[in-house]
Amino acid sequence: QVQLVESGGGLVQAGGSLRLSCAASGSIFSINTMGWYRQAPGKQRELVAHITQGGSTNYGDSAKGRFTISRDNAKNEVYLQMNSLKPEDTAVYYCNLRTPGNTDWGQGTQVTVSS
Repeated sequence: QVQLVESGGGLVQAGGSLRLSCAASGSIFSINTMGWYRQAPGKQRELVAHITQGGSTNYGDSAKGRFTISRDNAKNEVYLQMNSLKPEDTAVYYCNLRTPGNTDWGQGTQVTVSS
C-alpha cells in the first residue's frame, strides 16, 4: 500500500508561482514514475507532468515552458514548480505514482489563480 500526500497548493494571483510537493510512503516499488495531474470543475483529469525514477520527464501541453517537475528518489518525493500561473490553471492537482500494474493517487491539493 502506497500513501501519497500533496502540499503547497493555495491562492495566487495571475503571473505568480507556486511549488507543489508530494511525499510517498509505504511499499514503493523501485521502478516507478511519479507525476502530477489536474482536474478543473467540469473537466476531465489531465496530465500536467510526470518523471521517471531516472529523471526522464514528460509534460502536458498546458505545462510546457512554465512548469518544472523534479523528484528526490531518496525521499520518495516529487515536486512541481509552477511559474507564470494563469486563471485557467485553477484546478485540483493530484500526485500519482505508477509502477508496473498499479497506480496510486493522492487526495489532491487545490490551486486557485485569481485574475
